[in-house]
Amino acid sequence: AKPHQIIEYSANLDAQIDMEALVETMHKTAVDIDALPVGGIRTRAARRDLYRIADGHPDNTFINVTLRVAPRPPDVKREAGERLFAALKDFVQPVFEEQPLSLSLEIQEIDAEFRWKHSNIRDYLAQRES
Repeated sequence: AKPHQIIEYSANLDAQIDMEALVETMHKTAVDIDALPVGGIRTRAARRDLYRIADGHPDNTFINVTLRVAPRPPDVKREAGERLFAALKDFVQPVFEEQPLSLSLEIQEIDAEFRWKHSNIRDYLAQRES
């Protein structure tokens, strides 16, 4: 199963964080993790316009990253999670120092029996490499 990295974030972060750059940073970090096949990695961000965080104060913000992967040993998932979470924390540190920000990252395993896929991206990757 392809590794899918989904970055959800509260809309009130748009003014403080370059989400395009965050997606790029998180994608590059995932690509550099040997246990995640490059041809399968998908990284995307989903802005959440409707949300409440903690006491509902409008300054509260959040970023939640979900990494969906095929089953892997716990140590492999732990290393991937730690590297991705470190990249996230480093990227948002200036905002974290200035306002309420909740960060989270979770790895979910995909059950291959209930996943359907069809892709020719690996064929194009092979052509680009030659």
